Amino acid sequence: MKKMSLLTPFAILVLCGVVSEKSFAQNVWQPAGEKIRSVFAKNVNPAYVHQEYPRPQMTRQNNWQNLNGLWDYAIVPVNEEFKEPQGKILVPFAVESSLSGVGKTVKKENNLFYKRDFKVPLHRKGKRILLHFGAVDWQATVYVNGKEVGSHKGGYTPFSFDITDVLTESGPQELLVKVWDPTDESTYPRGKQVNNPRSIWYTSVTGIWQTVWLETVPETHIDSLKLTPSLKDGTITVETKVNGVQDGDKLVITASAGRRTVASAAPQTGEAAVLKINNPVSWTPERPYLYDLQVHVLRGNRLVDSVTSYFALRDVTLGKDCQGITRILLNGKFVFQHGPLDQGWWPDGLYTAPTDAALRYDIEMTKKMGFNMLRKHVKVEPARFYYWCDKLGILVWQDMPSSNGYVGGKIPDSDMEREQESADQFYAEWTEIINSFYNHPSIIMWVPFNEGWGQFKTVEVVDYTQKTDPTRLVNNASGWTDYKVGHVNDIHSYPNPAMPEVEENRAVVLGEYGGLGLPVENHTWLEKGNWGYVSYKDGKELLDAYITLNKRMHPLIAKGLSAAVYTQTTDVEIECNGLMTYDRAVVKMDLGKLSQSNLALHYPAPSLKEVVPTSEKEAQEWKCTIEQPAEDWFAENFDDSAWMSGPGGFGKSGTPGAVVRTEWTTGSVWIRRSFELSEEDLAARKQFSLNLHHDEDAEVYINGVLAARLKGYSNRYNKENIAPAALNALKSGKNVIAIKCVQTGGGQYIDAGLTREVPAQNPKQPVW
Repeated sequence: MKKMSLLTPFAILVLCGVVSEKSFAQNVWQPAGEKIRSVFAKNVNPAYVHQEYPRPQMTRQNNWQNLNGLWDYAIVPVNEEFKEPQGKILVPFAVESSLSGVGKTVKKENNLFYKRDFKVPLHRKGKRILLHFGAVDWQATVYVNGKEVGSHKGGYTPFSFDITDVLTESGPQELLVKVWDPTDESTYPRGKQVNNPRSIWYTSVTGIWQTVWLETVPETHIDSLKLTPSLKDGTITVETKVNGVQDGDKLVITASAGRRTVASAAPQTGEAAVLKINNPVSWTPERPYLYDLQVHVLRGNRLVDSVTSYFALRDVTLGKDCQGITRILLNGKFVFQHGPLDQGWWPDGLYTAPTDAALRYDIEMTKKMGFNMLRKHVKVEPARFYYWCDKLGILVWQDMPSSNGYVGGKIPDSDMEREQESADQFYAEWTEIINSFYNHPSIIMWVPFNEGWGQFKTVEVVDYTQKTDPTRLVNNASGWTDYKVGHVNDIHSYPNPAMPEVEENRAVVLGEYGGLGLPVENHTWLEKGNWGYVSYKDGKELLDAYITLNKRMHPLIAKGLSAAVYTQTTDVEIECNGLMTYDRAVVKMDLGKLSQSNLALHYPAPSLKEVVPTSEKEAQEWKCTIEQPAEDWFAENFDDSAWMSGPGGFGKSGTPGAVVRTEWTTGSVWIRRSFELSEEDLAARKQFSLNLHHDEDAEVYINGVLAARLKGYSNRYNKENIAPAALNALKSGKNVIAIKCVQTGGGQYIDAGLTREVPAQNPKQPVW
């Protein structure tokens, strides 16, 4: 007797056509894994995922078809072909991600296959069908109806194939994509992806991670636009590439502001058009003004093809301020650029934001926090990310995704030796990145190398970048090995801000600082083992530390600092040094106070009066001992007459940032010094700070009251807060400062003084 196959009620409903496509998709797809998910994950609909038009700067809104959704997938050895599916994967989420519904790792010994059917317009005579991929990591080979239509190497840029000639006349068309990804087992650009996630290195990303879509175009159609603005000249130069041009074809290009036409031109195809705009409106973060653009291809009086776009008028240059300091200028003016290091990772989608609203959210929050820029760190985003930056008004420094290998040390011996094939691939991907996102006005700087990761032929790469895009600035190497080329000198300093020496022909910037950490319970990637450069117990303590960093940075701006990048927008995996949690559920600090602190950097910095000088510039006499003193050694009236006398600072030669005038090489040192305080200074004691350089742990007392207890070490003189009780202990006339410093290894140094902030004369007036 044959066994009967029992159908579930859901299966019966499917067979009867009762269940909708949406319901079916939701029943066969669920997020994978047990890690935290972003607050946007609940809005992911597998039947309607990332349906927004993917190419905002060249749109044909009525002639496209989104192919995102559930596809078949299979992971097989590299020497095998696709035979049968192993399940469903939600495109465009990488196979390792939770939102893909798979959550599996793909090694370089495997290929990842995707398969689905699609339909094309029935009436397509005289049309071409283009298949577009936003990005596939890393090598993609594409087949339509069993025929290879092309391949692409590189995980960060869009690519397309004309599939018209392999389509069948009717019925479904079969699409197969084969992906191979070596991740960190190659020298190819891969950013922070690794097979073994740890520390600042994150989960690998393999396969399709941006929108896949079809576009129907005429035989003669616009292939690309290149838009070059000049606010100084009030012009936008439009270069239009047209495929399938016939003799006599011409372009009509129109720029408009709302419904008002502001400029137009009618060049021949192949000719650049320069549109002059009277009374141009500039684009700035405060007012991100965008003009609309229409480009038509005409054959006689007949419209052959048409696309819409947008542009902004803004200039990014170097120039001198009123003090003669070289600065980064936006539209001819110095605007201090301040923003987060933006990794662009998601706990559920990894490289891919769950929704377009999620993509927009990070930018909106960056603005609400009082920032005006972000540094897109060793990752490239979908075009819609830069569209939102353009529209919402945020300046972008765009990194090249880093490759394997690390360099450092003295120039010229620090560049890597890279094999020709690897170098060629770097150039190919870097060129695609620059060209793909050239039209976005928000992008103002290209960063080919970060902290020596994969750094090679630096001078040559910088020269190539400047020639490929002469309209933007180039940062030759953010953080480590500076070859003194490009437009900026960029250093990294954790946690405290710092700046390099001012230069004649380049601006100086702080490419990374901060990294203040706070793990928030129930919002971390792991329950234990999370880290930040410095950790705090709650949001208030974190905010106080953050404001202190801004106070330290404020005077650096007046000295010549053009920009600073705080680490970072969100937590990422085990890194808990984000302004927001990884799931975007919690802003870790009071948003209003955070924004107020950031916006204050655009106002005049208070000047600093040296109330009690340090020995950095001129020796100051201290009492000192290296023998354990009496328990009340820090008291105001302690008798230190038996102690030695010597000039500060005290330490070991070679300690970074130290000015050693008295050698100290033992485990601990105790120092004391008296100073006089005027009535005027006493009245302003709330504006006092310690000016302290300590290596390592230091305890500081004023008139016998604990003023500060500092762990670890610094490599420069920093402003440190003074405890309120110690401020209240100050008095006119004679006062005493007493310090103990402990050494455990490496360099050692101690020196201190007191500074007073003197408010700017017009604190409500911006400097710039």
